[in-house]
Amino acid sequence: MLQSLQLYIFKFFNKGHERSLKAKRNIAISLLIKCGSVIISLLLIPLTIKYVNPVQYGIWLTLSSIITWATLFDLGLGNGLKNKLTEFIATGNIPGARSYLSSAYAILSVISLFLFISFGLVNRYLNWNNILNTGTANDNNLNNLVLLIFGFFCIQFVLQLINTVLAANQEPAKTGIINFVAQLLTFIAILILARYTIGSLTILVWAFAGIPLVILLIGSIWLYTHNYKSVSPTFNLVEVSNAKKLLATGSTFFIIQIAALVMYESDNIVITNILGPKEVTTFNIAYKLFSIILMFFVIVITPFWSAFTEAYTKNDFEWIKNALANANKMWFVLSICSVFLLLVSPWLYNAWVGKSIIVPVSLSIAMCMYCMAFIWQAIHVQLINATGKVRLQLYLGILAMLFNIPLCIFLVKRIGLAGITWSNTIFF
Repeated sequence: MLQSLQLYIFKFFNKGHERSLKAKRNIAISLLIKCGSVIISLLLIPLTIKYVNPVQYGIWLTLSSIITWATLFDLGLGNGLKNKLTEFIATGNIPGARSYLSSAYAILSVISLFLFISFGLVNRYLNWNNILNTGTANDNNLNNLVLLIFGFFCIQFVLQLINTVLAANQEPAKTGIINFVAQLLTFIAILILARYTIGSLTILVWAFAGIPLVILLIGSIWLYTHNYKSVSPTFNLVEVSNAKKLLATGSTFFIIQIAALVMYESDNIVITNILGPKEVTTFNIAYKLFSIILMFFVIVITPFWSAFTEAYTKNDFEWIKNALANANKMWFVLSICSVFLLLVSPWLYNAWVGKSIIVPVSLSIAMCMYCMAFIWQAIHVQLINATGKVRLQLYLGILAMLFNIPLCIFLVKRIGLAGITWSNTIFF
């Protein structure tokens, strides 16, 4: 029995198309890493709430959502670069890949600096206590905190290009390793802070945003001086023409990214303004639980974007058909897992966060349906994005961008927190 299992595992990881084997190995490594990440993430939430409080934690979640909107200003460069790098690697054009990557770093650095200066000038005139519905008088400390968070995100905005390089090389497992190390160190930091210091939202920001940034920087330096030295960015290879081509390729992705951000990052803002910051914490606890299913799916599907691009470049349509068929089977299995998670969710919430946070059953039901809809559309979006055939997705994205927030507000006022999730599910 044991020998048969070993033989099956050996064949699974060593026999088949090279593209499939690479995906399988990255998925297996990513799953192992993500198991640790899930455990840390689940432990980190009650620990963080204990360190500060549900309201302050809700403020951090909302602020991070707002600042994440800055990522749309990469003008679609990241996704456009991923497809171009995959094409260059598939055809062996390493000098072209290095030049495009150098140009991407240059243009994102300029954009990041411009964003930080512009936001710094505007931020002093914003009343973040009113924006976040904290019920507190104007306090410049919150403005300084927002500026600090925005600064972290602007730096990450540039450094996260290493993740694009790893994705283009169909090695997302290395991105998982970087994220896991950052998450582990963040958990250790919060554990020490909760034990020996008084809760501080500012220190929380330094831990949650600063530590991952340092790890990302160290990881980038290591990879560009070792595994990816051949494509390491250099100022001498920056070309304005490459930047223009990337912007042209990424323009459609840019609009789609805006639509995605409206879908994913507006939830906390709507909740905090209608129901208050504390309900943001409730919503995110439910989302974190069901995101276990989504995290597993993302791990499996992530290598396929670049794999689809490579297969499409080489006209290997049979491989694409088989991969898509297997992905649809996975959707069916994960849908069953989502229903099972829904059934046991009341006991899991109680064991996880106790009685301090009560998650409505209606929200859990909505999250279950959200998972099913998200996975189904994401499978096919991977193929669409990989081939660049995104015009229909562009039109649907614009539709979602225009009507998602009004629908969220309408449903939240009538059925509560679950309205947010049902709105997203409808558009999926």
